[in-house]
Amino acid sequence: MFYGRILSKLVTEEYDLIHANFGLTLPFALAQPIRPVVASLWGTDVFGEYGWVTDRCIQWTDAVIVMSDEMNDAVNVETNVIPHGVDFDLFEPIPQAEARRKVDWNANAKHILFPYDPDRHVKDFPRAERIVDEAAGQVDENVVIQTVYDVPHERVPLYINAADAFLMTSKWEGSPNAVREALACNLPIVSTDVGDVAERVNNVSHSYVCESDQELVNALVSVLAAGERSDGRESENITSLTNMKESILNIYESVGVQCPDVD
Repeated sequence: MFYGRILSKLVTEEYDLIHANFGLTLPFALAQPIRPVVASLWGTDVFGEYGWVTDRCIQWTDAVIVMSDEMNDAVNVETNVIPHGVDFDLFEPIPQAEARRKVDWNANAKHILFPYDPDRHVKDFPRAERIVDEAAGQVDENVVIQTVYDVPHERVPLYINAADAFLMTSKWEGSPNAVREALACNLPIVSTDVGDVAERVNNVSHSYVCESDQELVNALVSVLAAGERSDGRESENITSLTNMKESILNIYESVGVQCPDVD
């Protein structure tokens, strides 16, 4: 019945294309034989537990979008690497003191942003806690790790600007949005070498990609000792939402869909 309703809509309504926006949606997108299918993969749908679903389905799509070269290398079809864009009007630097007042963080502490649910295994929060604890023992200030998740998107820039450093200890990633948003707000980044983080922070001041726990600790101590923002917003390592939109529209046209000019 559900399948019949999908086919009915595709026949009777003016849909030109199906864009499957995660690997696990591909079986449903491909269940219809009428419209071209474009797939966007995020990372977990390639490297995670159900990556096999993506792997079996993407060969039947008309185009595949991934967010990093690492993801491109991990799948068995030709892809288009299009990292997510950043809303530069929303994610911009604001005074740290102002941001801390609005999120009610201690003005006299050093705050390490961990912008994920600590229960998500892939993010490896226990490792982040260890890194912060060891770094705290090497500086003369109170150091606090702040887990931020399930907050309204429009408030996320406040937490980024309130923090002194962004810490990522993930086991794997695609092209994490949080890193690009932190760069747009000039927040220093300390991260494991996952996804395209190394490319995003390349030549960005006070930002580091590390292998070992000791490297992560040293980098975090260095960031806290410097007490400065990064120059991530001024780098050429992040792109705008407009540029991302244009790249995706080009993909639609490559599979035969004529796209009108849109703002």
